[in-house]
Amino acid sequence: MSMKRFDQINMIPFIDIMLVLLAIVLTTATFISQGMIPVDLPTAEQVSEPSQDEEPLEIAINAQNQLFLAGDAVTIEQLGEKLGAQATPETLIVLRIDKAAVFEHFVKLIDLLKTKELNNLSIQAQQEP
Repeated sequence: MSMKRFDQINMIPFIDIMLVLLAIVLTTATFISQGMIPVDLPTAEQVSEPSQDEEPLEIAINAQNQLFLAGDAVTIEQLGEKLGAQATPETLIVLRIDKAAVFEHFVKLIDLLKTKELNNLSIQAQQEP
């Protein structure tokens, strides 16, 4: 019984793997370039854009009830510490809350903002079609 000589490399499986990796990289790069936490915003009839006088501080809660400050995942305790250092009562805070988020997390966030006397809030929503 003789062994068949191995002259060529079968490129088909290699190409398949590379195409899958390319799709993963492109998908990941899209989320990174947007710099956004995926949040499915609730809709409202009247939607106003915050003024662009100063850069707003963005706080987001996604559908998995994770809390983000300017794109970085934080706990409610860490958020309290960072807001004390970064925000003043005049700082505009934009809230992006996923419509599937548990309401309790929104209440805790508002309570924290009240204790820090941060009342300059804008709640982001989508325009109803």
